[in-house]
Amino acid sequence: MTDLIKQLVDFVLHIDQHLQELVRNYGLWTYAIMFVVIFCETGLVVTPFLPGDSLLFAAGAFCSVPGTPLNVHGIALLLSAAAVLGDTVNYAIGARIGPKVFKREDSIFLRKKHLERAHAFFEKYGGRAIVLARFVPIVRTFVPFVAGVGLMTYRRFIAFNAFGGCLWICFFTYAGYFFGRRPFVQQNFKLVIIAIIVISVLPMAYETIRVWRENGRTAPGSS
Repeated sequence: MTDLIKQLVDFVLHIDQHLQELVRNYGLWTYAIMFVVIFCETGLVVTPFLPGDSLLFAAGAFCSVPGTPLNVHGIALLLSAAAVLGDTVNYAIGARIGPKVFKREDSIFLRKKHLERAHAFFEKYGGRAIVLARFVPIVRTFVPFVAGVGLMTYRRFIAFNAFGGCLWICFFTYAGYFFGRRPFVQQNFKLVIIAIIVISVLPMAYETIRVWRENGRTAPGSS
């Protein structure tokens, strides 16, 4: 398990190099690989650890290099479809088996606290949570599941899903495309990826601290 975590961290921090290697080895099949990664991260509650924001930024940056076989518009379109389809599948799973999963204890791939955080996030923001969660790692994997558990109408869900999915994909992909060729970004790509990850998890960290403080104030014996 430790080795798997180390490999995942290495992949994320050096995702530009790994993406180049994928293109070199698989050519246009890289489109399919990225589609699967985005679909699994958004569509399966057991894979929230897959890279999303960093992969999109790196893919956009790669497309800015002259001579690359990948097209930024093609990536944006294809991965938008993967994101929307992933959330749709996640919603359907939540609607079907969600209540049973909430009653289960932690497993290797599923943490109950992640579901509870997503549920609190969804309760606070309602339909907007589906759009906002796209920009928060881990939470974005569980919010559509929670929407399915809560039996949110599919017509309402799909509208937020489509808008949020396309906005998320296009934001990071085109950000990578327009800023990827800047000398500072090229020379400090690892730091840029770390910054993206930190900024992405700030809302979740803030919410966790806020809840912790509120629980501390309301705990028995607290002044």
